[in-house]
Amino acid sequence: MATRRARCSKCGRAILVPIELENYGYSTSITMICSGCNSQGFSQQPNYPFLNNNNAPPPPAYGRRQSWPQTPMAPQYSMTPPSPYGNKRAVLFGISYGSHANSLKGSLNDVHSMKYFLTQKLGFPTDSIRMLTDEPGERNPMRIPTKYNMRMAMRWLVEGCQPGDSLVLHFSGHGSREVDYSMDEVDGYDEAICPVDYESEGKILDDEINATIVRPLPHGSKLHAVIDTCFSGTVLDLPFMCRVNRKGYYGWEDHRNPRAAYKGTRGGLAVCISACDDDGSAADTSVSTSNSNSNVDASLSPATDLCDLKCNYPLIQGFDWFILGL
Repeated sequence: MATRRARCSKCGRAILVPIELENYGYSTSITMICSGCNSQGFSQQPNYPFLNNNNAPPPPAYGRRQSWPQTPMAPQYSMTPPSPYGNKRAVLFGISYGSHANSLKGSLNDVHSMKYFLTQKLGFPTDSIRMLTDEPGERNPMRIPTKYNMRMAMRWLVEGCQPGDSLVLHFSGHGSREVDYSMDEVDGYDEAICPVDYESEGKILDDEINATIVRPLPHGSKLHAVIDTCFSGTVLDLPFMCRVNRKGYYGWEDHRNPRAAYKGTRGGLAVCISACDDDGSAADTSVSTSNSNSNVDASLSPATDLCDLKCNYPLIQGFDWFILGL
């Protein structure tokens, strides 16, 4: 602290006066305690007109503690990148609707193929994958893809999600469209997936899927969804959609609705690969003499066999185009 020399008005002893006190704007004197005579001495303050300006703070009120306005602090953001070794989780739904007239042959093969790919190619622990199917031999009631069980599984997928986590959602089954009463869809329809009990319990709309697994994603987390069903183009209700054909041509579309709430993540990355457009249909296809698969999974198979962790979306081939949502 800078000081100046002054003299006690009682005993004449030299006193060091902090220069900062002069900035308070006193015009006559400063009261100090003299260490020589132990009394209050009055030190004449020299007149420094240039210190007494409008920018100087006012003198503190008597008996009150001096309070200075606090400077607002800028938000602090962590510059540490998310860990590449986060948790891995996956939820796989495969529904054949065996008792229905429009049963599917390839859905069960799809989820088994996806589980193999995740565990053998991408290093997902087996106990981090929940697979819900309507296989005839399934005895665990919690592993049957009812509407309730599917809802619980999607909540489990994002529960406690942290930066660095990698999540996968796979659905192979029937899809549908419903009239959009919330007025947040560009085309006027909500997309939906059909649980095994959809005729009695109803379908799961894209609005619910988005709110459950997309919006909670924090910065640094990733969700990859592969949705193989009819009307699946925007089934995750992501803000942006990319149409890609087999020749590599693509085009982005903005699906944000200014009249509705933003449906993006909390900073994470959400990617959805869909089998067809919102008004399109997907079909089973045979890739061998013994197995049936969906169009998307049959197209993913050669790509994922040829590449490992460096697999990239343009390698997906075998169909005219697919929908990529972000």
